[in-house]
Amino acid sequence: MTDIRLFGYSDPLAAKTGEPVDFMISAEGTTEAQIDIVRLVHGDYNPSGPGFIEELVETDLPKTLSVERQYTQNGAFARVKDAEHKLGHVDSFTVHAFICPSSPGGERQTIMGCWSVNTSQGYALGINPEGKLEFWIGDGDKVDQVTSDAPLVPKVWLLVAASFNHETHEVRLRQISVQNSWNSGIGPVTPLDNNSHVVESMRCSPLCVESDFLLAGAHESNLRRGPFVSMLYNGKMDRPGIVARVLSADEMADIAQGTPPDDPLAYWDTTEGYTDTGIGDRIFDTGPNGLHADGVNRPIRAMTGWNWMGRDDSFRLNPSQYGGIAFHDDALIDCDWSPSISWVPDVALKSGVYALRVSAGDKTDRIPVIVRPQTPQAKIAVQMSTFTYLAYANEHLSFEAQIAQAIVAHTPVISEDDLEYNKLQEFGLSTYDHHSDGAGVCYSSWKRPIINIRPGYRMAGMTFPWALPADLSLLWWLEHAGYDYDLITDHDVHAEGSDALTPYKTVLNVTHPEYYSAHMLDATEQYLMAGGRMMYIGGNGYYWVTSTVPDDPACIEVRKLDVGSRAWQAEPGEGYLASTGERSGLWRSRGRAPQKLVGLGFTAEGMDRSEPFERMPDSFHKRVAWIFDGIGDEELIGEFGLALGGAAGVELDRYDLALGTPPHTLMLAASCGHTDNYPLVSEEISYAFPGRGGTQDPQVRGDMIFFNTANNGAVFAAGSIAWSQALPCHGGENNVATVMRNLLNAFIKDGPLPGSSYTGMEKAWR
Repeated sequence: MTDIRLFGYSDPLAAKTGEPVDFMISAEGTTEAQIDIVRLVHGDYNPSGPGFIEELVETDLPKTLSVERQYTQNGAFARVKDAEHKLGHVDSFTVHAFICPSSPGGERQTIMGCWSVNTSQGYALGINPEGKLEFWIGDGDKVDQVTSDAPLVPKVWLLVAASFNHETHEVRLRQISVQNSWNSGIGPVTPLDNNSHVVESMRCSPLCVESDFLLAGAHESNLRRGPFVSMLYNGKMDRPGIVARVLSADEMADIAQGTPPDDPLAYWDTTEGYTDTGIGDRIFDTGPNGLHADGVNRPIRAMTGWNWMGRDDSFRLNPSQYGGIAFHDDALIDCDWSPSISWVPDVALKSGVYALRVSAGDKTDRIPVIVRPQTPQAKIAVQMSTFTYLAYANEHLSFEAQIAQAIVAHTPVISEDDLEYNKLQEFGLSTYDHHSDGAGVCYSSWKRPIINIRPGYRMAGMTFPWALPADLSLLWWLEHAGYDYDLITDHDVHAEGSDALTPYKTVLNVTHPEYYSAHMLDATEQYLMAGGRMMYIGGNGYYWVTSTVPDDPACIEVRKLDVGSRAWQAEPGEGYLASTGERSGLWRSRGRAPQKLVGLGFTAEGMDRSEPFERMPDSFHKRVAWIFDGIGDEELIGEFGLALGGAAGVELDRYDLALGTPPHTLMLAASCGHTDNYPLVSEEISYAFPGRGGTQDPQVRGDMIFFNTANNGAVFAAGSIAWSQALPCHGGENNVATVMRNLLNAFIKDGPLPGSSYTGMEKAWR
């Protein structure tokens, strides 16, 4: 039997009823698949819960669908639309660029040019498999090249150039060191001679390629896939250009000092286009022909350039030193597949998580889409963490992170599905992964199959679901308990601000609201100040400064800086988002610690076991005693759970007045008994010393708190990723559920909350 592979994605990832959703499907081993729409009710196979549950939805979609293999263009590059072939028909010319290669050698890479791999026509400046600068030309019959006599050094800036004399066929290949104390991976004290000047005569002239000029790639095609870009470059590029003549040594020396040529055919000034709020994908040609280059798979901007001098740590201070653009051969933002079928959720459809279920043979894929009502229908909103889903999309931590086994506190158990999914490098990486050259991944998008948001999926090496599959436990319980709710998403709150929240009496977070934008923080703050009620029932929330790309809401950007639990760290000077111009890193480092908003902030993580919450004296205060109706004075809350056997675990948040927890906050409960596999997070450690684990440090705990806000608003917070995954245990009837019922029954009513007549902050503080 032929092996069948089925994968797909939806665009958008979240939609309102009455609005179309496109599903893109790629299939191998079959030309036909069965399809239907299902509602995802519960996504965890754990026998301690209700199990995997989905419900068939009646639609007018066909039962079968023709499918085919769809191909993905991986790698970042830039395309110059050159309809008149001004750059391909040139006779004598010089191409030049500042480059900082990150992984020279191994495979051939193209820096810039018009080159066809299939026909061996055109010209290109690039890097050969031995890691040396090379210029090659071809006329379809013959190919010739000139190679530098000095190898390229990773992460060291230099100016490279190749001149071709059409009359003599002479080529001059130059590399000129521009390394300084700041701009490269090694400093001037290293005795490195990176200069080279090679002159040779070629056997042929380049024959024009009737294709676009490319930065960081070359043209290739095959019968099944069609045209694509290959021979991709890894590294930075700054201010490339082409001149329709041979430049002299003096002119090259001027370029190396930062003076552009007088008469360029094209000169892509990579410092053009910066604004206070960032920069886009277009690379502007400031020459006479306006041959602008457009980035594909989002080459990374806001990066230090060849002339960075270390004083200015943001492009907003000195864009002239931020001409660097980073290209990676495995970058992926958009698979750009053709829609296989579209679905318009009926306006009467209940808000929820749905999926297109695609089946062929023994293979089934469920392509999720979050459905929001056209107008608010319920008093409760659940905010689905779509930013976090994208941040973790297709992560490879269990396979590539050396600390993965230490984090989960056991030898990872890898299934056959895990091994199969790990092969799918074509579907891109998460912001927890590294590009092939070792650089951290800062962009992620929903325009590709995302394997780990499928219901039932668990991250490789873990024994419990993560993110969307875990969040279904909360949705299952809300329905079991009889509560109506609407789903909204991070993207909705980011785009609409507080207008997305104000229709609801209460808003619930899901398990892991880690990635947040300034718009989302502002919206939540405004909602609470106006009397909204928030139930923060997750862990590690409001943590990383994140934003969508302005012209593509499907894509988020985050940069990991020098504090926080991070899989990588941005290079010096590169901590600001190209999409917004703001400093990334932790919100805590920007003066907006999550404690200031919901009272709790990240304190510890561990993945060996979860623990219960123990009531604290404040839980008996008349303002909050109603939250514990039906729970004994010494009863432990959550001695069970689908996430490691307890309600407090995985990632934990704690109360901290020094970080902004409102002073009138009541400490209702705290977790206890965590092991030393729960270390204190790095941002809490200003000086390393022994004794920072769960058995020794009192800050390693999850807290449960409550505080009033103005206009009868309030916040309840239980700082634990495992909290919601305890709800389905014992048929959904347990003491975690009791706390939730008591809160929801009060939070969805108008007027003051039980046990309190406080109407303003001045009273709430008493």
